[in-house]
Amino acid sequence: MTKRALSRRSALKRIGMGTGAIALLPWLSEEGLAAFAEIQKTAAPPSLKALSASQYATLETLVEAIIPADERSPGAKEARVADYIDLLLSEADEERRAQWLDGLRVLDAEAAARYAAPFVNLSASQVDELLTEASRHEKAPEPSKTERPPLEAFFVTAKQATVHGYYTSEVGIHKELRYKGNKVLLEYVGCQTVDGKDCPWCGQTAEA
Repeated sequence: MTKRALSRRSALKRIGMGTGAIALLPWLSEEGLAAFAEIQKTAAPPSLKALSASQYATLETLVEAIIPADERSPGAKEARVADYIDLLLSEADEERRAQWLDGLRVLDAEAAARYAAPFVNLSASQVDELLTEASRHEKAPEPSKTERPPLEAFFVTAKQATVHGYYTSEVGIHKELRYKGNKVLLEYVGCQTVDGKDCPWCGQTAEA
């Protein structure tokens, strides 16, 4: 994709659910968080608990389109966000899990209707076009009596879950946010790009 479906800066802001959106998944349990940490630590192949292999592939393509890799840090695929959501779905109730699986089916059906191909086989420009269309009403005033179309509702919730997963991962915490743990600072060090250097604290690159 030529641009993010959701920028890293925007991802840190609250994303409204909107009328008709699928209920947001809860946070992972302690056991789920431990399992997610192990997946990232060992770089193990997916060991799916709620999704089929094809559903996982569709979800992995979607989350990477939402938060792709860039010059600052890896994207949602390397952060194993699809595994995070699979773990969440394994802990969710049957109704919520069914809503998510329906959402993935709707996404694939829309891809097939538009491009005669499953979502995982779309080109970057086709993915961008489809997801741009799915989010076209996101900033519009909420409809008074009608719900969002199924794909729009699913995409809102998928973005929220992607943000949760990404900023729960080692990639999101340490490579994107550059969190180094709690430290006692003897003095405040401002952004060093003012001195013409790349800043080791905030990650900002000095202008050439």
